Amino acid sequence: MIPADFLAARAPGVSGLPYRIYVPTPLPAHTRLPLIVFLHGSDQAGDDNVAQIEYDANGALELLDNAIAAHIPVLFAAPQSPTETWNPRQVMGVIRAIEARWPVDRGRVYLTGLSSGASGAWATAKAYPHAFAALVPMTGATELKGLARIARIPEWIFAAADDNDTNVVTGYGGAMRGSRPVVAALRAAGGRPCYTEYRHGPWPAPHVIWPEAYDTPALLDWLLAQRRGKPSPQPCPPGAHSR
Repeated sequence: MIPADFLAARAPGVSGLPYRIYVPTPLPAHTRLPLIVFLHGSDQAGDDNVAQIEYDANGALELLDNAIAAHIPVLFAAPQSPTETWNPRQVMGVIRAIEARWPVDRGRVYLTGLSSGASGAWATAKAYPHAFAALVPMTGATELKGLARIARIPEWIFAAADDNDTNVVTGYGGAMRGSRPVVAALRAAGGRPCYTEYRHGPWPAPHVIWPEAYDTPALLDWLLAQRRGKPSPQPCPPGAHSR
């Protein structure tokens, strides 16, 4: 996929975020489509509305490529944040703008992100816990506070034990904790998140697990099986039970 395969748009309002969206053509008649929303990492912050999907969106476009290869029509949206910190209200502004323009199945809106985008995905879900059918955060961090309200949302979380950017335990330091304590907190609150922790991320940047993680064979099928407000119809796939 290249930027030309995506439409360019901007959410309304002074603070509306630019975003790119892939819309299958022709659109299936009388059908509402699942929407995958991808939040980029800090290096792609800006306002050019291109950086977030360059280099296959750091691997996230594997989900779209796999859907196209399987002849599964999906909408795939990638907003761009002007800063490395995501504003949940702005993320929802993009989603609402897409829902107003294209045939979105509101029961199948999926949110994923990597690094600071994973942190943004958790923050957005905490702010809008009834908006999403599933979450796929990768190598992120978040406060343990507020996780109980999203414990029932199916999640598949990815991390690397030797992450050199976002520590798998201490996260960013302070209240922003890494994937292991987040998973533990979700499970303590009654959630059943899937968790894949690689022993080693890719050398020399073990933080950058995303191309491999997004190409996990079972991920797309697991994601698209989820429905908002319902428990996961699938058990966590093999390899997603670590720790």
